[in-house]
Amino acid sequence: MTNAELQQRKTQVIARGQGNMYPVYVERAQNSEIWDVEGKRYIDFGTGIAVCNTGHSHPKVVAAVKAQLDKFSHTCFMVNPYEVAVELAEKLVAIAPGDSEKKAIFVSTGAEAVENCVKIARAHTGRRGIIAFNGGFHGRTNLTMALTGKITPYKNLFGPFPSDIFHAPFPIACHGITVAQSLKAIENLFKVDIAPTDVAAIIVEPIQGEGGFYQAPNEFLQALRQLCDKHGIVLIADEIQTGFARTGKMFNFEYANVEPDLITMAKGIAGGFPIAAVVGKANIMDAPLPGGLGGTYGGSPVACAAALAVLDIIEEENLIARANHIGALFNEQLSQLQHKFPELILEVRNKGAMIAIELICAGDVEQPNTELTQAIIANTAKYGLVLLACGFYGNVIRFLPALTISDDLVHEGLNDFTRLFTDVVAEMAK
Repeated sequence: MTNAELQQRKTQVIARGQGNMYPVYVERAQNSEIWDVEGKRYIDFGTGIAVCNTGHSHPKVVAAVKAQLDKFSHTCFMVNPYEVAVELAEKLVAIAPGDSEKKAIFVSTGAEAVENCVKIARAHTGRRGIIAFNGGFHGRTNLTMALTGKITPYKNLFGPFPSDIFHAPFPIACHGITVAQSLKAIENLFKVDIAPTDVAAIIVEPIQGEGGFYQAPNEFLQALRQLCDKHGIVLIADEIQTGFARTGKMFNFEYANVEPDLITMAKGIAGGFPIAAVVGKANIMDAPLPGGLGGTYGGSPVACAAALAVLDIIEEENLIARANHIGALFNEQLSQLQHKFPELILEVRNKGAMIAIELICAGDVEQPNTELTQAIIANTAKYGLVLLACGFYGNVIRFLPALTISDDLVHEGLNDFTRLFTDVVAEMAK
């Protein structure tokens, strides 16, 4: 069976809304390499959108999952709980930023984690309003779409959305949006749209994922903490894409020395097995009544076993330090590419192994180069790579390598990317 044949079959039975970036069908994957059904090899710089931080099919994850399956696969944690979930919760509350006593809940997806944060914050405060940020991404459910600060493709055609959601600008230095302007916009919301005494929570990604890998300055996160403390607002850290050693810390909020009230965790938590969590201050987490939180598959014992293995791997293989090393390798080589094409590459950004380049036209920050970005992504598979695009204008290429990738594969993949970039630029100049 070829990729083309499988793509034709897929088109016949899968709704077009669940499209795929590449017509490349995976046969097997190991660590940072993927082989398709035709036997072609790819270097994976996407890791299932920052999910396989420990690489594909890490032996320790595989062994943990097999061992759990030999015992049982499901009972529903809310019916007959099990030790593996309790152990995982103990470890998550221990590694979460801050010294406050914490508790956890388990759900299945990142969007569920965000929704439950909103429920918990509203139950705790008795308030309705939620403030999010332009360019932020928080999921594809109706509520999380409302929180997401980008229309196409996530919100287009899907309204109406829940009310009591408000957006403020996210501080982005290279686009002239300062921390002071963002904070002033929040204060303006308090005067124009909703009183601070009616705001339940502010939710923020410390690095915007889909928004373009823009990093929130430490002073911004610190100011949000002070603002929330002043008004009794719950501060929600969306660490779904930044968590589990991805950015050179276990969680990105650690850089700002800020303790959020609630933290969403997913993606890199379990090496590819579907599980998500909310971890937060115990008095806030306990606000909902028994039965108010949960879900049939939340805290799957198989996924919990995988997540425990992932935490062991991060510690044993020193993946926090490894993320910083990988990020330095990417930054060095991508900066060389930027030096060669300064009129096309606005900025190379990285925090640990969360890396991006932003593409512009003719050196003008106000002209996002979406066309070049799309052309690069369209040709990526021909060069044996898996890459992702993102950004408010779709003009950012993001790199999310496994934290277990070898230096040799990093250099090989970046050399392939340099050839891809150079060839596409040359072709478009004709």
